[in-house]
Amino acid sequence: MNENKIGIFDSGIGGVTVLKEIIKLLPNEDYIYYSDSKNNPYGDKNDDELNLICDNITKHLLEKNCKIIVIACNTASAKCVNYLREKYKSTLFIAIEPAYKMVYDYAYEKPTLVMATKGTIESERFNLLLKKYDNHKTYLLPCIGLANIIEEGNHEKIVNYLQENLSKYKGTIQNVVLGCTHYPLVQDEIKNVLGEVTFFNRSK
Repeated sequence: MNENKIGIFDSGIGGVTVLKEIIKLLPNEDYIYYSDSKNNPYGDKNDDELNLICDNITKHLLEKNCKIIVIACNTASAKCVNYLREKYKSTLFIAIEPAYKMVYDYAYEKPTLVMATKGTIESERFNLLLKKYDNHKTYLLPCIGLANIIEEGNHEKIVNYLQENLSKYKGTIQNVVLGCTHYPLVQDEIKNVLGEVTFFNRSK
């Protein structure tokens, strides 16, 4: 076992989708995954609340000898990474962001729906990303409460939520950016509502 570990945290189970990809790339590392279901969802927290939550998690992971900390949450990445990097200068933080640049790179001409938390969509970090790579055919959907419903695991509530919030986009959207690590867990259910779409959920 390595003395130093890679710490990964998210507002629940969604970050497991990120963890799986990291393990594929770095199979010999030791990992600590921190699932903060207690404070889920992060998307409706103000900046001060979220900074405090992420600060406490960071302290915990550092106590566990984590040499690198991956913020496997789009909202926390967008709102807290600068604060954490400034406070813990000797720690390497890796932040994720919605894979909107991939639309620019691979499917620029196609109408795009960005599904993310309200916090991510309103964040300065995401709006700079949008301004830089805007294809001018993009719809932003703040999926308030969706991460929490996914965390509950109630399939009927998930299906009802997606039907209610996505049906109006059916037939007009070809790209879907999954801007929360929870959302790939219900990718099939999203496709059932929107039809044949291309998903983007991993940013480089």
